[in-house]
This record gives sequence, structure tokens and C-alpha cells, in this order.
Amino acid sequence: MSSESTTPPEPPPLPSGLLEPGRVILVCAVAWLVATITAFAVPALQSWRPVTVAGLGVGLLGTAIFLWQRDAARRGARGAQTGLAAQSRSRSEENRQE
Repeated sequence: MSSESTTPPEPPPLPSGLLEPGRVILVCAVAWLVATITAFAVPALQSWRPVTVAGLGVGLLGTAIFLWQRDAARRGARGAQTGLAAQSRSRSEENRQE
């Protein structure tokens, strides 16, 4: 064992598709919507109905909170999360340069 201080390894960067939250939110919302429609269309899946409706509700609430925090971060509000506005701005700047 050496007495040298070692730095922890850097995690690999996320794929670009996961860095854009709009895509992830859309895919998950569509999946919950399909599950909800299936639960109401197929009588054998009747027990899934409360779970799928709750999933849609939680998804809507989470999306609303995300949009609220992102808007607050863009305005520069003190209590806003960090990193939400900077990432979206850097993406738009990259698109303008291309």
C-alpha cells in the first residue's frame, strides 16, 4: 500500500440523449400513458388501473416541479437548483456554433 493520495476515478459522461431531460420526460410520459390505456382497455389488467393513474399523476407533478425549478434557475433565483439552466444554455450555444 502506498501512502500517496489517489483521486477517485471520474465517471464516464452520460450519453447526450440523457442530458436533455425533455426526451426522458416525454418517453416516460408516453410509457405511463400506454400502460394506463392498456389497463383500462384490457379487463384482465383491471388491478393495474390505480397504479397507472397514480404513475401519471406523479409524472405530471414531477414534470411541473422540474419546469418550475428550471425556470427559477434561468431567472437566477437564490433557492433554485444549480446546473439546470447552464446545461440547456450550453446546448443551445453548441447548436448555434454548428
